[in-house]
Amino acid sequence: MNLLLQFIRSLTEFSDESWKMLQPALTVKTYKKNELLLQEGQVCNSLFYIEKGYCRSFYDVNGTDKNTEFFFENEIATNVDSFGNGQVSAYNIIACEPLTVIIFDKAKLFQAAQECREIENLGRHCVRLIATKQEKFATLFKLYSAQERLEYIEQKYPEMTRRISLSQLASFLGVARETLSRIRKRRISG
Repeated sequence: MNLLLQFIRSLTEFSDESWKMLQPALTVKTYKKNELLLQEGQVCNSLFYIEKGYCRSFYDVNGTDKNTEFFFENEIATNVDSFGNGQVSAYNIIACEPLTVIIFDKAKLFQAAQECREIENLGRHCVRLIATKQEKFATLFKLYSAQERLEYIEQKYPEMTRRISLSQLASFLGVARETLSRIRKRRISG
C-alpha cells in the first residue's frame, strides 16, 4: 500500500488522517493472466490501482478483440463512464499477466469523500488523470498516421512497446498486425 500512498501524494495533498479514513474503501486483490477485472455488460463499481503487472481494456467485434487502452504499474484502470454514471460497461478489462491491484470500492470511496475533503479532491484528481490520458490517445487517433502514432507510443509510453504483443499493439493503433510489422521494418531499414 506504500506505493499507492506515494501515488496519491504525487497527485494531491493527503494527510495521514485522510489515509486512515480511506482504508475501509481499499482491498488488495490478485488476478491471474486472462482473468477479467470488469466484464462487458456489468456496472463498474471500482477503481483499480495497478501495483504490479498490467491489464487492458477491449471490446469484441465479430470475435476479434479491439484494444482501447492499456494500464501499467502506478496507474488507475477503470471504465470512467460506467463508474461515474452507473451505466453498464461497453468493454472488458482483463489481466495481461499476473496482476496485483488495490481496489477502491465506489460506495465506500464516495462515503469517505463526503466526510473528508482530501479524499474528495483525490477523486477529482484521479478522474482528471484518467480523462487526460484518454484525451491524449483520442487526439493521437484524430491527428496522426499509424506511423506517427507508433512513434508517439515509443517515445511517451515505451513500456507499451516492450510488454504488449505485436497483435495487441496493432489493434490498439488501429492497424493490421502486418501493417505494423511493415511500418517497423521501414523505420529500421530507413
